[in-house]
Amino acid sequence: MVRYQLISIPYMSDKEFLEMLIKALVDNPNDVVIDRTVDEMGVLLTLSINQADMGKIIGRSGNTAKAIRTLLRVVGMKNNARVNLKINEPAGYERQPDVANLDDAMADLKDL
Repeated sequence: MVRYQLISIPYMSDKEFLEMLIKALVDNPNDVVIDRTVDEMGVLLTLSINQADMGKIIGRSGNTAKAIRTLLRVVGMKNNARVNLKINEPAGYERQPDVANLDDAMADLKDL
């Protein structure tokens, strides 16, 4: 028989939750800056992080960012608010180009 234990999680605001989550993922937690604005559309959290940590927050095909946004919507539902996340690109950040086809991908591997 499986027993579940209920744990008590202290109340966190959406900004505190995002800050805790992002700082746990990045290598430079001191560079994490979150701005919170509220308007008629809901809550907008704007995230600024170190350039070296962008890949960790975005994730492959944007899956990590998508998961973070989903978690923020759940936090927002608890507070009857619509919470959105905007991730600022650091100055000088260049996105990695997508591989156009299999031949380009194989050529990249041969260079290693």
